[in-house]
Amino acid sequence: MDYSLEAIRKDLYIGGAWRAAADGQRIAVEDPATETVIAEVADASEADALAAVDAAATAGARWAAVAPRERGEILRRAFELLIRHREAFARLITLESGKALAEARGEASYAAEFLRWYSEEAVRIQGEIGTAPSGANRMLVLRQPIGVCVFITPWNFPAAMATRKIGPALAAGCTVVLKPAKETPLTALAMAALFEEAGVPPGVINVIPSRRSSRIVAAMLADPRVRKLSFTGSTEIGRVLLKQAADQVIKCSMELGGNAPFIVFADADIDLAVASAMIAKLRNGGESCTAANRFYVEAPVADLFATRFAAAMAAVKLGPGIEDGVQMGPLVNAGTRDKVISLVADARQCGGRVLTGGKAPARKGYFYEPTVIADVPRDARVFHEEIFGPVAPIARFDNEDDAVALANDTEFGLVSFVHSRDLGKALRVAERIESGMVGINRGIVSDPAAPFGGWKQSGVGREGAHDGLLEYLETKYIAASW
Repeated sequence: MDYSLEAIRKDLYIGGAWRAAADGQRIAVEDPATETVIAEVADASEADALAAVDAAATAGARWAAVAPRERGEILRRAFELLIRHREAFARLITLESGKALAEARGEASYAAEFLRWYSEEAVRIQGEIGTAPSGANRMLVLRQPIGVCVFITPWNFPAAMATRKIGPALAAGCTVVLKPAKETPLTALAMAALFEEAGVPPGVINVIPSRRSSRIVAAMLADPRVRKLSFTGSTEIGRVLLKQAADQVIKCSMELGGNAPFIVFADADIDLAVASAMIAKLRNGGESCTAANRFYVEAPVADLFATRFAAAMAAVKLGPGIEDGVQMGPLVNAGTRDKVISLVADARQCGGRVLTGGKAPARKGYFYEPTVIADVPRDARVFHEEIFGPVAPIARFDNEDDAVALANDTEFGLVSFVHSRDLGKALRVAERIESGMVGINRGIVSDPAAPFGGWKQSGVGREGAHDGLLEYLETKYIAASW
């Protein structure tokens, strides 16, 4: 099958059929590198959203009854298809999100790995049996699919965030309604076609792009047949969705905002710390909830780290992601770029020294230069707001307690990074930091086999690992005598 931009269907995918929006509305999809419209897709209405819930509910019992091995084999075929068509998916990701093609290829491979992992987890849904302490009866514990799931995915990882949710849901025997971000619907629609080719029955996966997100999501969350909501996005929107889900007591998984600290101790390998910082900061141009947001460097090595980091950032090739050799593409839209401009201006006004970058180049597209700002005061906005751009503010710290206090001075707690040659110290600091994940002497932590999620206002629940499968299963206890 052809998964190119020209070939993929651009309508809603509901009940195994492609159809226009009920009111005929469409969404213009923009290439952020050129600010030109590259496609138009159907714009789902509330009626379309409820039709998708109908389709998922109708397919639910049949899909739940499919043997776990068969569900796993379908996911395995989807994995193989995504690997086979990785280049086509990478180009779609780059065209609609702006990320560099090399990085988009990496995302496509990462997305596929969730399908492989959960193809194996599908046969590991296990219960328990025991005897009541009184001896009066046996206790059987079953795990059963939760039912219809609503997924809301972001624009920064349009393939990986879809498969990270769809993989465990299908493995568990659940059916899905996916609402992708309005900026990046093309990858999700291509994914619908891929799952169809892999053998997913009609109604099990439904994909409904929409720019009327608040209305259609509210309509779906008011439907008593929806039993699970999984959202990846901002904490602000997550709070709203949690309130809406409360009315029907819908089980929620929330992967929300981050404000990751990157701590460099004086005994760290500085070259390794800089290499890790480049990965942690520039993954998707900084448009990632796991991106390093706040750089805290122990005073004796602060100038050395800042100088080497700035040199590495200055060498990054900026340009349209689709071009060969480009290492960083544009930000996703004008609003994201304008926020970055504002944060850098505030850091400057507070006394920060821009070592490299610090401006949006005069060219078409939503570009911003990779930026390092040294000696940023701790109360600057850039340390307290999620940047979502290629900006690295640096502040000094004096000792271990100071570093931990700075790391924990946020409402967020998704991921943290620690660099030190003293593994005991690094582990001690990792235990004290209030975050769901910690990377020690490395700039990336994500893995399909690891539980991904945050503490505090960075989220609820976990994705990935066996934990991610359990999010889509209900526990049933049966008391029996025989």
